[in-house]
Amino acid sequence: MSLTQPTNTNENAVVLDELDFAILGQLQEDGRRSFTDMAENLKTSASTIRSRASKLIEDKTIQIVGRVNTARVGFHAYVHIKISVRPANLIESVAAQLQEFREVSFLAVTSGDFDIQVDVMCRDNNHLLEVINQRIPNIEGVFQTKTDMYIKILKYSQPDLGLLNQPK
Repeated sequence: MSLTQPTNTNENAVVLDELDFAILGQLQEDGRRSFTDMAENLKTSASTIRSRASKLIEDKTIQIVGRVNTARVGFHAYVHIKISVRPANLIESVAAQLQEFREVSFLAVTSGDFDIQVDVMCRDNNHLLEVINQRIPNIEGVFQTKTDMYIKILKYSQPDLGLLNQPK
């Protein structure tokens, strides 16, 4: 049984079955979990887990990374910035330039009052001021910004894959 189906609007959609989702769940709990351990937990062979996990990585369904505690490693200024772009035909150009900023951890083109939303992690407030007062405003097309600082992160997690199994 597949849990996600390709849609007509996304020809690159990947069909995942229950075992794929179980592997994803295991890796969300512990990205270093061995294939042997997952195989025992999921009642299948390690070679099956290895080939499924390799496929999930190859088709970019997952990326195995070490998530750091940003405050513990020295990022003390974490902000959310909303950006208006004028003229609108520069939105993609502005987004492409922001994507190159090493400080950017999240970037999306949005609808509503602002055209782009971006999360930025900086070492400290001086570093942050450089990004929001000098670098971002110097991008052609940036018309207006609104910055909200994250004072204390209470939850930072991956999506709960179990939500996909709930009735619509």
